[in-house]
Amino acid sequence: MANTFAGKTVLVTGASRGIGQATAVMFAREGARVAVHYHQNASAAAATHASLTGEGHIVVQADIARPEEARRLVGEVLASLQRIDILVNNAGMFVLHPPASVSYDDWQKAWSDTIGTNLIGTANVSYWATRAMIAQGGGRIINITSRGAFRGEPDAPAYGASKAAMNALSQSMAKALAPHRIFVYAVAPGWVETDMAVPYLSGPEGDAVRQQSPLGRVGRPDEIARTILFLASEGTDYLTGCIVDVNGASYLRT
Repeated sequence: MANTFAGKTVLVTGASRGIGQATAVMFAREGARVAVHYHQNASAAAATHASLTGEGHIVVQADIARPEEARRLVGEVLASLQRIDILVNNAGMFVLHPPASVSYDDWQKAWSDTIGTNLIGTANVSYWATRAMIAQGGGRIINITSRGAFRGEPDAPAYGASKAAMNALSQSMAKALAPHRIFVYAVAPGWVETDMAVPYLSGPEGDAVRQQSPLGRVGRPDEIARTILFLASEGTDYLTGCIVDVNGASYLRT
């Protein structure tokens, strides 16, 4: 796929680590200019930026849960790179809040923070990126959701709900934006070997998590990134609105 994305500009939210970092690296390797977004971890974002091949890449900070910062994020990318051909909505958060034991105050905060970032933040970044894509004649949006959207997240119900809503958002936007040649997809990973997953995978339940898949392991960030790059490629227009499960057969939807 060498230089498959030459001349393309990609905004990856939550690109300082994990799936976002792997995606940014892979897009840059294939010739794209990449906008590396982060919220709090400036040093990790700088490390991601430094690892990118090619030229023209930028780093942009924003708390996308704040509507004006979502707008500013897209504005800064456009000011620096002139266009956004591909948006990867990867930024997200996972907070434990088991319903039977969490306090009401913590319950409220978990829902507000999780929905604000995972769903509303994604929707707002997409809104402003869509404006630019309409003006330039098209584009692609890939939303990173989760297997938890289908099987539930009993200790983090706001996360599961936010990801299910992101799937619905992706399908709604796909139908609304197809006339503008903007194609929208969702990628729903299962467990992935990221910093966020390390405490679980290295703990007493790690082996059980790995055995959820008949492959006997969890996914790697580069495997999710390859799926994202495939959907961002030319020739995938008719897949618009799809939800791609990337979970090693650990959960098969019916």
